[in-house]
Amino acid sequence: MRVRGPNASFGTGLLAGLLLGLLLAFFAWPRLSALLLPGPRGVSSRPGLEEDAAFIRLAERVTPAVVNIRTRSLPRGQRGPRSSPLPLDPFFREFFERVPDGGRREEQTALGSGVIIDKRGFILTNHHVIKDAETILVRLANQKEYPARLIGQDPRTDVAVIRVEPDRDLPEANLGDSDGLRVGEWAIAIGNPFGLDQTVTVGVISATGRSDVGIATYENFIQTDASINPGNSGGPLVNLKGQVIGVNTAIVAAGQGIGFAIPINMVKRVVEQLVDKGKVVRGWLGVALQPLSPDLAQSLGLEGTRGAVVGSTITGSPAAQAGLQQGDVIIAYDKVPVEDYRHVQRLVAETRVGKSVSLQIVRKKQKMDVAVTIAEVPDDTGRRPGAPPKP
Repeated sequence: MRVRGPNASFGTGLLAGLLLGLLLAFFAWPRLSALLLPGPRGVSSRPGLEEDAAFIRLAERVTPAVVNIRTRSLPRGQRGPRSSPLPLDPFFREFFERVPDGGRREEQTALGSGVIIDKRGFILTNHHVIKDAETILVRLANQKEYPARLIGQDPRTDVAVIRVEPDRDLPEANLGDSDGLRVGEWAIAIGNPFGLDQTVTVGVISATGRSDVGIATYENFIQTDASINPGNSGGPLVNLKGQVIGVNTAIVAAGQGIGFAIPINMVKRVVEQLVDKGKVVRGWLGVALQPLSPDLAQSLGLEGTRGAVVGSTITGSPAAQAGLQQGDVIIAYDKVPVEDYRHVQRLVAETRVGKSVSLQIVRKKQKMDVAVTIAEVPDDTGRRPGAPPKP
């Protein structure tokens, strides 16, 4: 019979421990190396930081197409006739204040942002960035500066297009699709807040389809908590693919993390007309619309409050000619279910002038279809200031 002393037992245990340690190190090394060793291009490859690398790549790809816009304008009393001003809501003024130029009263300067959408020098921004501007100066990401001229502006959506004449092709942003946005997606705001160039802030899509904000006539805003500050106006809101999904427009000054951007799909339709015609031609129905209240919906036998109530029609308008009456409820527009009266307003505005559309309405608890031919929105220069146009 063999007898083992204490040293033999200790040596066997030590050898087993070393073998176990080597096995653990072999299998754990990939994860340890990811934690301890730097990744390619100096970007950490630690687990959980993949988003960091995505944000870095995105910023490197998009920021060259983001510009700083500086405008000069005369004092308000020395300007010519103003074009359809936006509502002067307190938070809107807070978002984009004009600041005195060195204390002089002769001129005023304002700062904003823009994004290059065509390598030939077409730049997208907000109407309120260049409103009343006598001169517009654009500074690119490479610090080159160019004077810009106004191609067209649309106060009703707060969109404008300006153009510079570069000596070479410019980097252009990739425009995405805003119709499929989902709450909770990453959102990256890029711009020049307070004149600080190429600032990138990150957040999420907080909501979509925001209206009744009081900024523009046609509202369908993306809400985001990505930090937006004065000077970000006109800059892009971008997704993780590096695609522009919105144009940063305003914030609620009384709150934090509440910013609004114009959906890029709405912007595309406006830009196309501004570049081709210098203005936007919209469809017109000629009705005053009201929200559908729960009581009225119940009295008509409707479930929910989706729809728009006809408050009145304008004499000689397409709505009047089609026989729409006060109290009719529009529940579908050309087979598109209506959400609310603002939805009808947007659908009419986006309809080609001269097109015949079918309205599904409820009149005295009876559903019926009404055909109407959309006309061009009439000149509303004589409209009472601040009064919204009728769709």
